[in-house]
Amino acid sequence: MKYLISFLIISFLLIFICPFVLAQAPETLEEAKEMGESILWGFPEVLKKPWQEALAVWGKMAGWFKNLWSSYIYPWFWNILGKEVEKRKPEIQEEFEKEKQEMKEEIPKIPEATKSLWQRLKELIK
Repeated sequence: MKYLISFLIISFLLIFICPFVLAQAPETLEEAKEMGESILWGFPEVLKKPWQEALAVWGKMAGWFKNLWSSYIYPWFWNILGKEVEKRKPEIQEEFEKEKQEMKEEIPKIPEATKSLWQRLKELIK
């Protein structure tokens, strides 16, 4: 919550104070173009350091999460799910064999599915 309030205060100050910080508004279109280009070309340099810091933080977070996952979460899931899979393995294999037999029986019943695209085109032309 305090970060949100801090962000709002900083945003408010930037929005309302920045126009007064500019010493002089550009008087010609050329001056405005030069000022815009200087801001535009300076923008990547301004963001370079915070972006690198953010990447470093994200890298640390990824390493922390990977360590947490491999040390605690994955073994816990494997402990629970591994036991369940081993318990149901014969049922799973039996069901797989039934499905395989059903598919072998259904394939000859569907002659349209085995026709090639060329054969279908020939039938359409006739």
